[in-house]
Amino acid sequence: MERPLLVYTTFPDAPTALAIGEALVRARLAACVNVIPGMLSVYAWKGAVEHGQEVVAIVKSREGLAEALTTALKQRHPYETPVILHLPVSGADPDTAAWIQAETASV
Repeated sequence: MERPLLVYTTFPDAPTALAIGEALVRARLAACVNVIPGMLSVYAWKGAVEHGQEVVAIVKSREGLAEALTTALKQRHPYETPVILHLPVSGADPDTAAWIQAETASV
């Protein structure tokens, strides 16, 4: 069975994150997208230090979809340079791994 993959990304607001998350799940690029609101960010952008409110999204997918998932995120994302971090999973509950595999199997 293919190993699960978590993808960390951020969005400007929950409605945007949920809409893109739903598109990823419907396209079977993700089994689930967790949207966590209420994050405050401090970041460097084009030579300045910025502050902002964002939401975190954690995408549950599998390693074989990493490239397609990244492409789909970039196509839909409102940020000029979205943060897309692939977090490899070293271990997973077999039932969770099987669920991710099953929900993304048609891609």
